[in-house]
Amino acid sequence: MSTDENRSTAFIERLGREVRRRRQTGGMTVQTLADRAGLSRRMLTQIEQGTANPSLVTVDKIAHALGIDFAALSAPSSTEPLQVSEPTEVWRNDAGSRAVLHAAGSRRGSAELWEWTLQPGDRYDAEPDPAGTEELILVTAGTLVLTADHQAVTLSPGMSARLASDRPYSYAAPTGETTFTRVVQPAT
Repeated sequence: MSTDENRSTAFIERLGREVRRRRQTGGMTVQTLADRAGLSRRMLTQIEQGTANPSLVTVDKIAHALGIDFAALSAPSSTEPLQVSEPTEVWRNDAGSRAVLHAAGSRRGSAELWEWTLQPGDRYDAEPDPAGTEELILVTAGTLVLTADHQAVTLSPGMSARLASDRPYSYAAPTGETTFTRVVQPAT
């Protein structure tokens, strides 16, 4: 197993433990949390057991159903003033596009630092984030087409954008491999 696969497996297992811990602390049954998150009981059970690899949208739904955000649910808890994070591949598709979470704050409303790679011709359609959430995007290689509210912009390496991500939006790589850095700042 590669280092990336080890990190991904560790992330999935840690996520499952944290979902279970927060669900139990909140006095919820698996069925109650599944209903609140709009998931099947079976899927939530598999996530808690660390045997399912949930999508980013699914993790976000669970976090919101628990009353927290993605960063609070997915980041390792620590009270240390300085914490070094291992990059964790959180999403990958069959084409080889991927999203790597580099760092996330441990408190509700904390920022998340991501590195994304989209393969040529690939597209990622995102669900709306909670009201007031914003993203800062910096393209580091290739061409990124960013679409929101039926408005599309094309960004080249070195260009950046601010996106109000509380609406449906998408990222696309129309030609070559595209990499970009993304900082997500949830509403506080």
